[in-house]
Amino acid sequence: MTASPSPRYRDPAAPVDARVADLLARMTLREKVGQLNQRMYGWDAYRRRPDGEFELTQALYDETDRFEGLGALYGLLRADAWSGVDHSTGADADAGPVLAHLVQRHVLERSRLGIPALFVEEVPHGLMALDGTVLPVNLGVGATWDPDLYERAASHAAAELRARGGHLALVSALDIARDPRWGRTEECFGEDPYLAARLTEALVRGMQGDVAEQGSFSSDKAPVVLKHFAGQGATVGGRNSAESELGPRELHEIHLPAARAGVRAGAAAVMAAYNEVDGIPCSANGPLLNGLLRGSGERGWGFEGLVMADGLAVDRLARITGDKVSAGALALNSGIDLSLWDEGFTHLAEAVERGLVKESVLDAAVSRVLTLKFRLRLFEHPYAAPELPSAEDGRALSTALARSSVTLLHNRAGALPVDPATVSRIAVIGPHSATTAHQLGDYTAPQRPGTGTSVLAALRHLALPGTEVRHAHGCALTGDDLSGIPEAVAAAAASDLAVLVLGGSSARTPDTEFDANGAARTVVSEMTCGEGVDLAHLRLGRAQHTLLDAVTATGTPTVVVLIQGRPHAVPEAADRAAALLTAWYPGPWGGEAIAEILLGHASPTGRLPVSVPRSAAQLPVYYNHKDTEYGSYADEDAEPLYSFGHGLTYTMFEYGIPNIGRDGASCEIDVTNTGERVGWSVVQLYIRPLRTTVWPRTLELRAFRSVDLAPGERRTVTFALGAEQLAQVDGDLARRVLPGSVEIRVAESARAALDAVPMVLDLTVTG
Repeated sequence: MTASPSPRYRDPAAPVDARVADLLARMTLREKVGQLNQRMYGWDAYRRRPDGEFELTQALYDETDRFEGLGALYGLLRADAWSGVDHSTGADADAGPVLAHLVQRHVLERSRLGIPALFVEEVPHGLMALDGTVLPVNLGVGATWDPDLYERAASHAAAELRARGGHLALVSALDIARDPRWGRTEECFGEDPYLAARLTEALVRGMQGDVAEQGSFSSDKAPVVLKHFAGQGATVGGRNSAESELGPRELHEIHLPAARAGVRAGAAAVMAAYNEVDGIPCSANGPLLNGLLRGSGERGWGFEGLVMADGLAVDRLARITGDKVSAGALALNSGIDLSLWDEGFTHLAEAVERGLVKESVLDAAVSRVLTLKFRLRLFEHPYAAPELPSAEDGRALSTALARSSVTLLHNRAGALPVDPATVSRIAVIGPHSATTAHQLGDYTAPQRPGTGTSVLAALRHLALPGTEVRHAHGCALTGDDLSGIPEAVAAAAASDLAVLVLGGSSARTPDTEFDANGAARTVVSEMTCGEGVDLAHLRLGRAQHTLLDAVTATGTPTVVVLIQGRPHAVPEAADRAAALLTAWYPGPWGGEAIAEILLGHASPTGRLPVSVPRSAAQLPVYYNHKDTEYGSYADEDAEPLYSFGHGLTYTMFEYGIPNIGRDGASCEIDVTNTGERVGWSVVQLYIRPLRTTVWPRTLELRAFRSVDLAPGERRTVTFALGAEQLAQVDGDLARRVLPGSVEIRVAESARAALDAVPMVLDLTVTG
């Protein structure tokens, strides 16, 4: 008797398309619908017994029985205050692969056709799991202006995810920070589409590797879901999940370039955003998802990957459809392939039977899910868990990003770096000074005791022997308790230098109440940022401002360090501090990076990825507004306190006048280090359209390069001047080089670019 041949979908040598078609033809409608559902919270799938072993829950059994398998499972490794998972209840670095294996084996046993599940995890700034390497938040990554460094860090995060048994990485990359009142500003690379696009490309390259060449993902690489598509950063009033009042031009010029760059780099998936665009929710926006994203020809991007809905976004559509069955049908017809926690997609079989969805549309979505599973080689290696990458390598990458993100905003009379000849007593003061908890940002797993380095600990470790480093807490991040300020004043008065560490916090605690999608519902003590924590004002807490006033009033030179997830409005620090730095949320080892820069062990290289307002009343203050005759305010300056791209170092640079390169298709400029220390300058090229067929913006960043120069060294920096630098969105919303003339301005920041001597190009378009 001859054994029946193995199904073609089981043949690893067969083309992926053929394997998908063969498997799809064997599936029932119920099994197909199951592949499009990601209904469970992963932490509800298991329980850790007192002996440390894991057991699966009835909830997982019920879910896999419902669809004879499981399409995807969200957050199996997630640990935080929302999930309630910590080191006593969850899976650490060693146990993660064991848990993933246990769940996957169960899924395969329940699946008639042996279809493995996708394990989907949050990787917002490193893997959000116990013992995962925590990186600086995206706003800090934006401040590095260093795509190559970020690519290496993203690669490490992907390797951690795969080694723990995860498959698919959810990463914020597409939101553009247009209103810093929004609590999720920390998840944005900045206010500029070009900077965000370059970092998104780096993210995709680092996470996924060269998939185009191999056709499948390496065992240490992870397909990435870029979120959120599209326009979520334009939320009205800076309020989370509010509407976005976007015209098509603003959408195409500001909010789509990062997504397009990510798609061109080969991103495996995108997540549709919560917001609506011109009245149509992104999860129900066929023209956006099926037309622009997946469309072909001149207007479409030709994306062939997966589109996932954000958490419970499909069920929200019932507000306009009347029920969850039709909500699921609308989302599927509009281009959503995979839901997240929704009920609507569980009723897709009914939607097909009622004629709300064609089965061919369902099949197309299932094919995209299956394609990703085949490209991950899950049918051949459902339990693969490669070796964990080095934790020390992760720490080094996190610290390098933190060091590169710290931005020196002003430095009067050379207060920094600290001069040991004049400073032997340092007072380290403030609510951020002796803790790492507020350095981490939202979407962070619980850290083991002793992980990371505070500013105080790092200064004590790195300062020269004999330096006295004293400490006073001063006050809390929030509230009106001023009782600790006299101690802080005494410490500052008795010192040669005060380092005042202020800012905000996205730390979540067990007493935080959460919405069903994980956003904070109630703000608890010392929580001032993160998802669900939006601010009407951008001031620090009252006690922090009182502490700033009191410490600077002592006359002791004061260096203010802001650790924050958004640019707070603290003009008093600009007025009174001897030096001012912002470190965003720099991660666990951010204190070490800050101390190195304060002491001169490293020079600051960060540049602002967002403009810093003087007050919330000024907003918006982003640099790339339309080139109209903006009036000032009668009661306040309309200009930002510090502009996009600004950042100082411990030397000075002189920029020459830009010239056309010898090839006629490039711009050259000489940059000279005129100071006495080695320094790093981020050379920024902006365009300012003059004569054009559409109303232009004042400035648009179109290229940047970092140069490291020795004292007295001069270097010629060359930029290409091709379509990437010169194209604009035309009247029909196509991106191309338009006839007219454009200024090329090269400088150290957007504000400096307005004063730079420009080079004018006349653009003639033929053909």
